[in-house]
Amino acid sequence: MNIKDNPDLQQKLAAEYALGTLKGHARHRFEALLREDAALRATVAEWQEKLVPLMEFAPPAAPPERVWHGIAAGVRPRRGAAGSTWVMRLWQTVAGAAVAASVVLAVLLVQRGQEVSYDRMASLTDEKSNIALVVAGDSRHQAMDVRVVEGVTVPDDRTLQLWAISKAGQPRSLGILADNRHARLALDARAAGADVALLAISLEPKGGSPNPNAPTGPVLWKGNWVTL
Repeated sequence: MNIKDNPDLQQKLAAEYALGTLKGHARHRFEALLREDAALRATVAEWQEKLVPLMEFAPPAAPPERVWHGIAAGVRPRRGAAGSTWVMRLWQTVAGAAVAASVVLAVLLVQRGQEVSYDRMASLTDEKSNIALVVAGDSRHQAMDVRVVEGVTVPDDRTLQLWAISKAGQPRSLGILADNRHARLALDARAAGADVALLAISLEPKGGSPNPNAPTGPVLWKGNWVTL
């Protein structure tokens, strides 16, 4: 497989690999190329970064009981060092498949259940690159969904407010998260125009910033749009 001079094919295969839909011999050949091509590994990493935040939009789901029985049946006969290696490989495969399946499930659930088609994402992170919020934009319906990830808490007397920061450094309020967990807001040129440098979340008094043109509280998380 010669893909070095075919950027479009590289992107396609990297996306399929990140999703887990590249199968069989094609996947093995692609993995062989990954071992020798740092740029290709970086492309895969970029796709993983784009796709994994979609899991925030999928509801939790327990695997069927037969999955656990199948894993137990496969693990039980294996003994010794060789068995340990096999078990480790099995769990690596299961973990990778679970991530890919969750991403695909998230896309399907969102598209079928909410009749949206996300074409851009933003992961808003703190200074240590910890993701706190995920923003998914749907240009066709001119709407965006904002979700706070599990484990992030907000004081009851405060409100999270989303801002777009222009390249000139001017903030624009895009709306508040009334329950500090999620919101569906308008996606227009103010939110995703060519002059938008980044998105940001500030912590404001209850109900939002008293100044409609700028945050008054601390800006906790920032992120950039990524086109899918």
